[in-house]
Amino acid sequence: MKTVAIINQKGGVGKTTTAHALGTGLHLTGYRVLFVDLDPQGNLSYIVNAAPQDLAALDVLQQNAAITKVIQHTDQGDILASSPALTGADITITGSGKEYRLRDALENIQDSYDYCILDTPPALGILTVNSLTACHDAIVTAQADVFSLQGISRLYDTMETVKQYCNPSLTVKGILLTRYSQRTIISREVTELLEQTAVQLNTKLFTSKIREATAIKEAQAMRQSIYSYAPGSNVCLDYMAFVEEYLSQNS
Repeated sequence: MKTVAIINQKGGVGKTTTAHALGTGLHLTGYRVLFVDLDPQGNLSYIVNAAPQDLAALDVLQQNAAITKVIQHTDQGDILASSPALTGADITITGSGKEYRLRDALENIQDSYDYCILDTPPALGILTVNSLTACHDAIVTAQADVFSLQGISRLYDTMETVKQYCNPSLTVKGILLTRYSQRTIISREVTELLEQTAVQLNTKLFTSKIREATAIKEAQAMRQSIYSYAPGSNVCLDYMAFVEEYLSQNS
């Protein structure tokens, strides 16, 4: 099982949308996919129609429940769902080896899935550290604005620390531009700067760029993937191209 973390400590940059589109795209391609929703807002859990239940991701991270007892099965893939209790994770996930809780849990289901897609919270706390420790690949989502540039540098410092102490095999697969508009000057200028930043961070800017689209919000409101809700839309084609580009890196 290959574990992929979709990450950025800045909110509103398409992490959940990208996690859902990547995981669902892989699922439709025929791969066995597990989603892990570590964002207390639980948007990914909502989109894939996860049912409210007593046990959720935090119970696994606190070692109070086996992951096999908590995973839910949905039409869009299996999911280890979020819960509002994740907001207190930095306080409640304690003790020796707390950075490895997710990795240890996922090791118990290595043969059950081909891909595990992690949706991370907009923060650099214990949940993000667990995600980076557990994953093989990290994909950074960003918008074409100056704040994304600032945030990526801080995020990179965290990833380098995790790589040094917890996960030497961590690979940053690339930066994915979301909510992109090639018609604006600022988008073109920041894209060039992000390409330079990616080179400095020993990664790349994905060729695929995800355009701004109302269809994404509509699909999420209907609890559908963009592939089923608006299969002919530009944003659907963008995400299909991204899934293909990601898979081509692993072939």
